[in-house]
Amino acid sequence: MNIVILSRSAALYSTHSLFTAARRRGHYVRILDHMHCELVIDTFVPKVLYHGERIQHVDAIIPRIGNAATTYGASVIRQFMLMGAYTTMEPTALHSARDKMSCLQILASHNIKVPTSVVSNTFQSDHDYIKEVGKLPVIMKMINGTHGVGVMLGESENMVDSVLEAMSRAKQKMMLQRYIAESKGADIRVLVVDDEIVGCMKRQAREGDFRSNLHRGGSSQIIDITQQEREIALKAVKVLGLKVAGVDMLQSVQGPMILEVNASPGLEGIETTTGVDIAGKVISLIEKNKQKD
Repeated sequence: MNIVILSRSAALYSTHSLFTAARRRGHYVRILDHMHCELVIDTFVPKVLYHGERIQHVDAIIPRIGNAATTYGASVIRQFMLMGAYTTMEPTALHSARDKMSCLQILASHNIKVPTSVVSNTFQSDHDYIKEVGKLPVIMKMINGTHGVGVMLGESENMVDSVLEAMSRAKQKMMLQRYIAESKGADIRVLVVDDEIVGCMKRQAREGDFRSNLHRGGSSQIIDITQQEREIALKAVKVLGLKVAGVDMLQSVQGPMILEVNASPGLEGIETTTGVDIAGKVISLIEKNKQKD
């Protein structure tokens, strides 16, 4: 098959892992920077140009779309779909998962537990937002943050008010979220491919931090999750319309809670922790679906 990986860099671990897995199975594969793809929108002959070259006869694409490239990346995915290519992630699913507000709204509407969260376009200083999420401390998140960047722990009312005011002036949208103290700085990452859980790990924040992201010095280990956690992870991915996803959940006294569903999950942490060839599972997904054509 002719497979295209949409990625900003061939040097990224996840991109390289997918490239290697596809080549190992005998497929022709190219890595294209989606931000350099030019789209020719035509009723009868839609085209993608890459540095002046027309990209043709693509059987499948694997989108690795970063946060800053969501809108244009979704358009590139849609263009390849119009050209008949299979995709491991559709544009609507990307938008639903990428937007933190929409993601939580969709999950909550399907009775999937999420931490109580407050989002406002203004965050007026005369409103007690802390009361809405519970009590101090509270989690403060930038809506467009990734890898733990823009996530803070608000331990006093003055701190929360100051951060919200500063972010409002900088025109950065923020979210206040209930702090799940019993998770003790740990969360679970569940990797789902084609409605199947293919890897699970527990991530633990480094001492003195509450963010479990491996990019911020957190540690990881293999974990066996409960049946309830399995069912919730699979349901979250299904309602968002994703075929490949990383589900981040907390273990709380109220049961598992979904923090986030990542539409372009990094593979380095989960592959090195579990030893599972996740990239190979993604290629198998493509092979299975192309056989149906």
